[in-house]
Amino acid sequence: MKEPIQKVLRYMAIELAVYAALAIAYFCLVLRFLGTWLAGLFHEQRTYYVVASILLMVGQAIGLERLGTGLSYVIRRGKK
Repeated sequence: MKEPIQKVLRYMAIELAVYAALAIAYFCLVLRFLGTWLAGLFHEQRTYYVVASILLMVGQAIGLERLGTGLSYVIRRGKK
């Protein structure tokens, strides 16, 4: 019984590490390419800033979840 638990914990640790790396990469890319634009929106048009920020958060959540699911499938090689 210990072997399946260790296997699940190993998969979970791999998924967590990959997800964390992807989230950090996404954050850095958004800051690098959209940071100036977002700062301008924040100071000039806060309503548009809020909408853009929410859309970025939703996009991140959907994108990283799909990437994480796909990578999980690849890591497990299609096994449940």
